[in-house]
Amino acid sequence: MAETKVEEIPDRIAESFKGQNILITGGTGFLGKVVVEKFLRCLPNTQQIYMLIRPKKGKDPKHRLEEMFDSPLFEKVKKQRGAETLKKSVTVIHGDVSLVGLGLSSEDRKVLCEKINIVYHAAATVRFDELLKKAVLLNTRGTKQMLELAREMKHLKLFAHISTSYCHLEEKVLGEKPYPPPADPLKIIKCVEWMDNDVVEAMTDKILGRIPNTYAFTKALSESLVEEAMPHIPAIILRPSIVIPVWKEPLPGWTDNINGPTGLLIGAGKGVIRTMYCNDTGYADYLPVDIAINGILASSWNFIYWKDHEKRVYNLTSSSEFKVSWAEIIARGRKITEKVPLNGVVWYPGGSMKKSRLLHNICVLLFHMIPAYLIDTLIFLAGYKPIMCRVQRRIQKGFEVFEYYANNQWDFENSNMYEVRSKLNSVEYENYQLHGEDMDIDAYFETCIRAARIYILNEPPETLPAARRHLRIMYWVDIITKILFFVLLIYILASWSESFRALLIRSWLFTIRILSH
Repeated sequence: MAETKVEEIPDRIAESFKGQNILITGGTGFLGKVVVEKFLRCLPNTQQIYMLIRPKKGKDPKHRLEEMFDSPLFEKVKKQRGAETLKKSVTVIHGDVSLVGLGLSSEDRKVLCEKINIVYHAAATVRFDELLKKAVLLNTRGTKQMLELAREMKHLKLFAHISTSYCHLEEKVLGEKPYPPPADPLKIIKCVEWMDNDVVEAMTDKILGRIPNTYAFTKALSESLVEEAMPHIPAIILRPSIVIPVWKEPLPGWTDNINGPTGLLIGAGKGVIRTMYCNDTGYADYLPVDIAINGILASSWNFIYWKDHEKRVYNLTSSSEFKVSWAEIIARGRKITEKVPLNGVVWYPGGSMKKSRLLHNICVLLFHMIPAYLIDTLIFLAGYKPIMCRVQRRIQKGFEVFEYYANNQWDFENSNMYEVRSKLNSVEYENYQLHGEDMDIDAYFETCIRAARIYILNEPPETLPAARRHLRIMYWVDIITKILFFVLLIYILASWSESFRALLIRSWLFTIRILSH
């Protein structure tokens, strides 16, 4: 029997979305942008994409969409289809998920109820330290109101709720199933609706209980609402893990934020992160955003095309195949930032992760705070606005979130996604890659750093030679500083009494131990 030609193999995922009207909330966020781009580039037969967008920082929703299309992320699809075609393919709906009634006009609500076939609800605040009232109104009440809207939609085929695999933190192995909420979501919504912010904040710790932040708490509540709605609407829950920059398509390394390991690599590469309190043998679960989007589309296809309504929860995770420890991330990152240095490095990249909180705190004082004050003093004397102490305060705030996740371990079941993967034909396997069999982690990290230089730090490639020269200077500054430190210590030792000298020697040995890490 002759082999089937590639052009004769159908793309059943694309066929499932043909002629469908899609509503996306959170489409201007990191994951949302990549969802929209994927639809426009790979699923052009979709009837229309509706994006619920709120005004922000004085910009109306249409202006925000135009800004989004100006992103380098959309360059490939603009060349492919033309900028005007993209604009016609997307309809802006003025709304705000955090407002009562979603901020929708009666006309827009009617349009959505008449036309929408598939909903991707991704709108959420992803800040871990968000005020509880704001997090509940956006993440939880917003989901409740989206579900109510979905129940009014006359032609709804799927409501996909984008959750997170890190929202049931008491489960050390997260299954692909619903879990009981940490509290009654309806009672929590009512509670924050009539209470002032100050009152809610005073009660936050008691309300959260053992849950470390408002993000995990409100996302867990939201999942419960979606589960309750499943008998009434065709709904699924999608749980991506830590979503990181693009791996392959459409723009390798692209991101619009410094969350996850990218932020660690930038901070370490700039020389402002020298120590972290972390179990360096532990690992987190990361997922390139393009693979996450493919997982979202494939699980939607499984529900719509295969009518597999038994599977309602999908963990979009990678650690069952890839386990990259914190120590590996730092080691790989150090090599890459020496090869592709960042501009304006304030200290030669170094430092390490500490298993001892005491040792970490000492290093924070010696290598974060004291240098920050010294540099800010020099900046101030030169007539500029000090920034390093502010940077260190932001880093310290980030540490408070990071330490919980870095010193605990979770694993995730993803058999549902494995089963979906097994249903893909050769064309779908290529167009919607769900595996990492061909991943070169070092090459990916390097691409991420190069992209971060351009898209996050505004450091174009032509600045690399100067950055390398500056890094060489900082290397010798680092060496000379350590030599001067030891010389000064020896001088002090020679000047003091024998008993005090012995005490200083012990302190010196302890300091050497810190420096060696």
